[in-house]
Amino acid sequence: MRKRLRLSKSQLLWILLAVFCLLLTWLSVKALGGYKPEQLQALIQKAGIWAPLGYIALYGIGTLALLPSTPLNISGGLLFGPWWGILWTSVGAVVAAAIAFFFSRTVGRPTMEKRLAGRWQTMDAEIHRGGLFYMFAIRLIPVMPYGIVNFAAGLTSIRFQDFLIGTILGTVPSVLPFVLVGSSGIKALSTGNLWPLLGALGLTGALLLFSTWFKAKRRIKA
Repeated sequence: MRKRLRLSKSQLLWILLAVFCLLLTWLSVKALGGYKPEQLQALIQKAGIWAPLGYIALYGIGTLALLPSTPLNISGGLLFGPWWGILWTSVGAVVAAAIAFFFSRTVGRPTMEKRLAGRWQTMDAEIHRGGLFYMFAIRLIPVMPYGIVNFAAGLTSIRFQDFLIGTILGTVPSVLPFVLVGSSGIKALSTGNLWPLLGALGLTGALLLFSTWFKAKRRIKA
C-alpha cells in the first residue's frame, strides 16, 4: 500500500502563506488598477521625502504592534518599485527591530518576560551556539513573526551589535522576494508581462524551501 502524503502543521502554514501572498498581491494590484505605474510614481514623487518617511513610520508601528509584515513588504514594492522598495522596507524593519530590542532590554523587560515566557528562554539557549548567525538565519523564516523575534531577542544575552548585524543581513534577503512580488505585480497588470512576477514568486518559494531546511536542521540538533 502506498503511504499517504501527510503535511506537517508548519508545511501547511507555509502553503497557506504562499496562497495568502498571491491573493494579497492580486487584491493590491486590483485596487490600484485605475493607476498606471507612471501615475503612481508621480504621486510618490509629489509627496517627496514624506512618502518614504510615512511608510517607514507605518512599518515600524505595524511591526511593534506584532502585525504580519508580509503585506507591508508587498506594499513597499507597489509604492516604491523594486530597489527603493527594498531599501525603505529594510530601513523600516531594522528601525522597528532596534526599538523593540531596547524596549525589552530596558523599561519593558518585566512585561515582555511575562508575555514571552518560554519563548525567549529557548531563543537564548540557541543564541549561545551562535548569536549573529542564529539571528541572521531566523530572519529568513517567513512564518517566524518578525515583531516577536525583536522583543524576545531583547530578553536574551545576545549583544546588540550581533543582533543588529544579523538582523540587517537577514532582513534584506527576506523582504526582497515580497517587495519584488509587489513591484512586478503592478507591472504585470499594465504590460501583461508575467515573467518578472513569476521570478519573484520563484524567489519566494526558494525562501520557503530554505525555511523548511533550517527548521528541520534545528529539530535534528534539538
